Amino acid sequence: MSQTRTVRVLTDVPDAWISRLAASFPSVEIVHLPESGPLPNALEGEIFVTVKHCSPHVEELVKRGVRWIHMFGTGVDGFPFEALGGHPLTCSRGMSAVPIGEWVLAMLLAAEKKLPESWDTAADVGQWESFALGSLHGKTLGLVGMGGIGCAVAERALAFGMQVRACRRRPGPSPLARIEMTHFDELLPIADHLVLAAPATPETHQLLNADAFARVKPGVHLVNVARGSLVDQEALRAALDDGRVSLASLDVTDPEPLPEGHWLYSHPRVHLSGHISWSEPEAIDRILESLQENLALYLADEPLRHVVDIERGY
Repeated sequence: MSQTRTVRVLTDVPDAWISRLAASFPSVEIVHLPESGPLPNALEGEIFVTVKHCSPHVEELVKRGVRWIHMFGTGVDGFPFEALGGHPLTCSRGMSAVPIGEWVLAMLLAAEKKLPESWDTAADVGQWESFALGSLHGKTLGLVGMGGIGCAVAERALAFGMQVRACRRRPGPSPLARIEMTHFDELLPIADHLVLAAPATPETHQLLNADAFARVKPGVHLVNVARGSLVDQEALRAALDDGRVSLASLDVTDPEPLPEGHWLYSHPRVHLSGHISWSEPEAIDRILESLQENLALYLADEPLRHVVDIERGY
């Protein structure tokens, strides 16, 4: 396959992000899909790059000649796999591991150092309030998922002197030294901080349910940077109310965004953010790196990287 021929990339990714692709690949023509309504009759291309998990156009674009679909992100839950027609789906797996790993550690430190509640305020003028602060050193971090994000979290937790235990779907040795692999059921009663970093699949749907919360270590801190669907939120509410879970730091929920008045907004034991853990100054550049690498492979007729396993769903 010649690298000089023109390749048309169809996309719904904002131009401010995707336009940088053309600078690295002069032979690539970028064509934006309409924001709403049907596709123009003459719209055709070889590659479809999308930010939409539930894109309604996949099947139609495959019929029009698309041979490779790329998700401009990591998670592919909700993607219409049946519409792929046997063509590869890739994603930007691992590209956000560093900022998400940092965000998780920030949440762990905030929990142990009681931030922001331990900060002084004008109401405390003239007196100092004592706080019994905790420490990450010596605590057990339980990791559900040991992909790129899980490994990034583990590396940073080890630097703080934590004991790291992890589980994942596929058995085998740990990808990192000093990490003990175990089973999910064995992880629950020993984790001081339980971090969810596994993909959303039918097997992980509401993995943390009422039964799981009944077996966690009393006072556990839950951190979710995976998908909201991994947690039964009503079971979480009961566990927060009775103290089995001392704090839930949630960057993801089900649904997203939450409806107005949802209890997660106001619960005193919840630290909630709006799916921002991936954010950093170079976030889009990192995600583009994955796409650029695969585009070079595609033009050279080489096997693509970060191909989604349709059977596993990630």
